[in-house]
Amino acid sequence: MGKAGRPGRGEPADADLFAREMADVVRLESDPRGRVRAAPVISAPPRAAPAADRDGDDAAPDGAFAAPGIDRREIRKLKRGEYVAGDRRDLHGMTAAEAGAAVRQFLESSRRRRHRCVCIVHGRGLHSEGNVAVLKARVREYLRASRSVLAYADAPRAEGGAGAVYVLLRK
Repeated sequence: MGKAGRPGRGEPADADLFAREMADVVRLESDPRGRVRAAPVISAPPRAAPAADRDGDDAAPDGAFAAPGIDRREIRKLKRGEYVAGDRRDLHGMTAAEAGAAVRQFLESSRRRRHRCVCIVHGRGLHSEGNVAVLKARVREYLRASRSVLAYADAPRAEGGAGAVYVLLRK
C-alpha cells in the first residue's frame, strides 16, 4: 500500500480484494422453520416533552418528585398509599395566593406534629376557568422549592388521585 492506506501502483483496492475473496461464497437457503426473522424495524426515538410540561430535573415523568438523594422507590410507596397521611388539607375554593400561604402553614404545622406524610387536595381544575389546574401547578411548584419536602406523588385513587398529592416530609 502507498501513503495513508491508499493503493499504490499495481496494488488492488480494498473493494477488489474483498470481491475476490467472496467470489466462491454461496448464499445459505432461508430457514424452512422460519426461525430467522427479518431485521427489526427501528422507529424514531420518542420525542421529549416540551420544557413547559416537565417538572424539573428531579421529576419523574408523571409529575412526581423526589429530592436529590431520595430513592425513587419512595415515589412508588406514596402512590400505592404505603404511607398513611397523618393530616389532610383541602384547598378547594382558594385563590393561588391563598393556597400558597395555606400550604406553607400546613407543612410547618405538620412537621411540628411530626407527620411523615400528609395529603394536600388541590383538585383537578375541572371548575376553573378554561379547566386549567392552577392550584395543582402552584402547589407542586411550592413543594419542589420547599426544603421540608423529600418527595411527592399523586395520591392513591381512593384518596383523590390526580386531584390530590401525597407529600413525604423531612423528619
